[in-house]
Amino acid sequence: MATRYLPLFLRHSPTPRVENFALLAGIEATVRGTLISAMPLVVYEGLGSAEATSSAYFWAGIVALVWGLLVPWFTRHVPRRWMYTAGCLLYLVGMALAVTGTAVTVPLSLMCLASATATTFVCFNAYVLDYIERTDLGRSQSTQMVYAAGPWAIGPMLGVWLHDWWAPAPFLLAGSVAVLLLVVFWVLRLGNGKQIQRAKGPALNPLAYLGRFFRQPRLIAGWMFAVMRSCGWWVYVVYLPIFCIEAGLGGKVGGVALSISNALLFISPLMLRYVRRTSVRRSVRLAFGLCGLCFMASATFAPLPWVTVVAMMAASIFLVLLDVVGGLPFLMAVKPSERTEMSAVYSSFRDVSGIVTPATAWVVLVPFGAPLAAFFAVTGVGMIGAFTVASRLHPRLGTVRPSHGRPFAGE
Repeated sequence: MATRYLPLFLRHSPTPRVENFALLAGIEATVRGTLISAMPLVVYEGLGSAEATSSAYFWAGIVALVWGLLVPWFTRHVPRRWMYTAGCLLYLVGMALAVTGTAVTVPLSLMCLASATATTFVCFNAYVLDYIERTDLGRSQSTQMVYAAGPWAIGPMLGVWLHDWWAPAPFLLAGSVAVLLLVVFWVLRLGNGKQIQRAKGPALNPLAYLGRFFRQPRLIAGWMFAVMRSCGWWVYVVYLPIFCIEAGLGGKVGGVALSISNALLFISPLMLRYVRRTSVRRSVRLAFGLCGLCFMASATFAPLPWVTVVAMMAASIFLVLLDVVGGLPFLMAVKPSERTEMSAVYSSFRDVSGIVTPATAWVVLVPFGAPLAAFFAVTGVGMIGAFTVASRLHPRLGTVRPSHGRPFAGE
């Protein structure tokens, strides 16, 4: 009876909108954007070489991959809202470890931060798939990018500047924003999402839903596109700053380049409009093809460091286009009954790329003694491979159906 005197919005949680999820994405982008350029510098300073940095990122990727795949199992026993909360708290633990800056705590910090990102990403995508119609996924993606554009544009440059001013500063700022992220999440009252009962009961372990994933070629292709896109960003974020330092350009150039490239997120709605006028397949192929050529050009002109930086920045234009459209082949193919599990599989692209990228860098740099720019060329070859696979996408994926005006999902 007492609830009759409560305001309506306290008695009934409003249905989350596209803008609510974009707000969460924007706040988390502030956390990650502040750390993304400062963290490689901290790792490089703490460990002393590009090879050791690659090793640290490799093991952090392993930990985050296993953790991310276990998140759906955890959500069978722990409410999703508490898993998201745990992800925010992992951010705080990782930043506290990073402040110490020792050879022992820096790798542990990477593992905590990567696990935090995996946890929040799995839960976030499960919420999106619960509350956003499949026909609105493209608009949801582009709106999230607009909200995240400012943090991603300012954060990397700000993180480097704060690090040079006072090493703990970027972590204190990002930690404060992580607390804000947690507060906003609870204010939005997303709860545990929609519960959909399966006819045959839920999967009880990660191997079960991995089996369902490998039986769906469209999901495999969409996941692979996400992995290659993320590998491109890994190279741009981690190895371009190291290249700049070794080439004598200084530690700030990589952060400034990343900030400028991330400002392209402001035009993501225009990119989405282009995708709707053409198709997802054509857009994905265009982005991967031109991105691969730019990466290979950056390796070719390595003796001219500034030309390499410009070529990498050109590649980032198409990486942003892939941020807009690259996740749609996977998200449009997910069954409603598998939202949480397939969100975990999809989120693993970041962790897998965090393993593949430093492992490939180690193979290129250590046994063969190749210069760092050679790794840029190898990344370009991978992009061209994704360009080839994208030719197998349905030609009408993402286009409007003439019958009822909804985007075609390729089923």
